[in-house]
Amino acid sequence: MQARGVLNVQLCICGFSGQPRTVDMASFLRPPMQPNARGDSPTSTEPHGSATPGVASQIHALGPWFHNLDLRAEDGTLVQTAPNHFLGDFPSSFWHFFRDAIPQDLTGWSVLDIGCNGGFYSFEMKRRGATRVLGVDHDARYLRQAEFARANLGYTEREVEFRQVEAYEIDRLLPERFDLVIFMGVLYHLKHPLFALEKVASLVKEDGLMLFQTMERGSGESRAWEEDYPISEREVFFDDAFPRMYFVEHRYAGDPTNWWIPNPAATQAMLRTVGMQVQARPCVEVYVCRRQA
Repeated sequence: MQARGVLNVQLCICGFSGQPRTVDMASFLRPPMQPNARGDSPTSTEPHGSATPGVASQIHALGPWFHNLDLRAEDGTLVQTAPNHFLGDFPSSFWHFFRDAIPQDLTGWSVLDIGCNGGFYSFEMKRRGATRVLGVDHDARYLRQAEFARANLGYTEREVEFRQVEAYEIDRLLPERFDLVIFMGVLYHLKHPLFALEKVASLVKEDGLMLFQTMERGSGESRAWEEDYPISEREVFFDDAFPRMYFVEHRYAGDPTNWWIPNPAATQAMLRTVGMQVQARPCVEVYVCRRQA
């Protein structure tokens, strides 16, 4: 869910040059998959553009939107679904920072987009030629938005499929596994993050990829740790670089659905624990992982 009270947070985002950029972000990336949320619905935004009333009216009726998608009105003019998004042209502006981390040609690939929301990443994967694209979300309203956008963009249900699935039940998709699983903006909205992540990882084919993102806070330092410590060891827990998960009892950034926020060391440790090897970190909070054999 979008935060009810927006808090601007400075994030250092790495561009293609490798040089960091600082941008204003808030609690992101997407509303939670977990149904046991503590908050309200996202703040509404109005579509704009010189569109004829038909498509613009339908966009408004389906709102509020969290994904700002570029759709076409009956006369061919551009109409956006969330032009006043508090993160700007989101998620397109964020995708810019890591889009080159995924192969440009996905011909023959199967893709699962978990927490698909309005379908932005599902459509991007189809544009790259993915043979099978499945987007899932727990919220029927977001799925209606994705289905409307699919029709507007000219895709069929066979080309880009959407289903309603809860995060903790994602493994019911087995035995099907996917070449690429997208799991972004969901983990920190879950009360039981490692339980869900293990289920998500089980859906990645052997040697397949996961595109992963979570909100992170705390020390950005990561280093190797001993595999075991005696019960008398206490000092290591005072090291800011040790894997940590911060529990949010009430709310963070005005959002009561932010439950657990890892530091980068904890993110990487959890990914390794479920059998995912980090291949690249194209920007802050984003990981490209490969499933270990």
